[in-house]
Amino acid sequence: MLPFFVYGTLRPGEHNHDLFLRGRTRAEDPARMRGMVLYDGPGYPYAVEETGEGGGGGGTVSGELVTARPEAYDELLCALDRLEDYAPGDPANLYERVERPATLDDGTVVRAWVYVAAPAVAAGLRARGKLIEGGDWRTRRRPPADRGRRSPRSSGG
Repeated sequence: MLPFFVYGTLRPGEHNHDLFLRGRTRAEDPARMRGMVLYDGPGYPYAVEETGEGGGGGGTVSGELVTARPEAYDELLCALDRLEDYAPGDPANLYERVERPATLDDGTVVRAWVYVAAPAVAAGLRARGKLIEGGDWRTRRRPPADRGRRSPRSSGG
């Protein structure tokens, strides 16, 4: 039962946090994932691995490491897969759920699930996407017309 690394609308204070995580978690701790960069999406972000499996580049994405309550784990895993429109092996996935190391603020490294952009989506983002400098979706700059808009569908982890 791996924890989940969340970096978008599932983070505390964001609109999908209460819908999907409230009452299902045992802990939510600030963390980061190296070897990834973040791109702005239509109301939610995409984490994109920089080089090959597991990253390896210099980018870092900020988020939270969410540990589910054991009795809620299976239900939460299914709910998050549905939110991200993720089905194992489906070539139409926008996201892939992969296991990667997350680093807590105290330096502890923990293996966690994270939803990253599927290969075709990642290629498009690398070619023409809007990179979120610093890797923190909360600090991105949005045009005034976009402020307050919410997409209930995907969360970008």
